[in-house]
Amino acid sequence: MDGTRIDKWLWAARFFKTRELASRASEMGRITSNGVRAKPAREVRVGDRLQIKNEAAEFEIEVLALSHQRGPAAVAQTLYRETEASADSRRKAADSDDRRRFGPSLHIPTGRPSKRDRRLIHSFSGKR
Repeated sequence: MDGTRIDKWLWAARFFKTRELASRASEMGRITSNGVRAKPAREVRVGDRLQIKNEAAEFEIEVLALSHQRGPAAVAQTLYRETEASADSRRKAADSDDRRRFGPSLHIPTGRPSKRDRRLIHSFSGKR
């Protein structure tokens, strides 16, 4: 096995839930391979350095093994090694993320709803 498609490898390594999402991320320029923007059909080889930006975080990894099929998470983690700088930056981002610490801010109204508010509530709930 000389190489495998980058979208298939990212899916097998569990960076994306579907291969389509991995392919779309590659097309949008969120995946770089050895400093070059990677298209979905680009081949990944052992030893390549990838930079991956997904909805969870940014990763900088080195490819250790290839896989054409998705397996358990424990097996997927053996396919790559994350750099120390990447792991540190993700930890710092998680520590400074106020949204996780405090949860989403909710606007809690005080008092009764106005006539306009009641109309909006009724139109939304289907009453009247």
